Amino acid sequence: MSSDKISQLQLLQRNMQTILAQKQQIQGQVQELDSALAELQKTEKSYKIIGTIMVSTPKDSLSRELRERKEVFEVRLQNFSKQEERLKKSLEDLQKEVVHELDVKNG
Repeated sequence: MSSDKISQLQLLQRNMQTILAQKQQIQGQVQELDSALAELQKTEKSYKIIGTIMVSTPKDSLSRELRERKEVFEVRLQNFSKQEERLKKSLEDLQKEVVHELDVKNG
């Protein structure tokens, strides 16, 4: 068994951890946007934070902006999910190769 495959396997595992962490962060942002949109429906007035100040903003404008941001995050989430699936497949394939090489070597 080559150390190259083991190194490659370790690299894929680190990449998977990175992707999962980024995906989790995006999921959290989507949930925050969902909460903000839900709360916005319950109120008459709406405000937007710009820098260090809060400015009154038309409810429909703020709602549209939040929905657009949510769409962007959902697209990013889909991309991370696709990357995760590709990495998972690569990891499984490489693990099978390594196990097979070990079996042949020890068999």
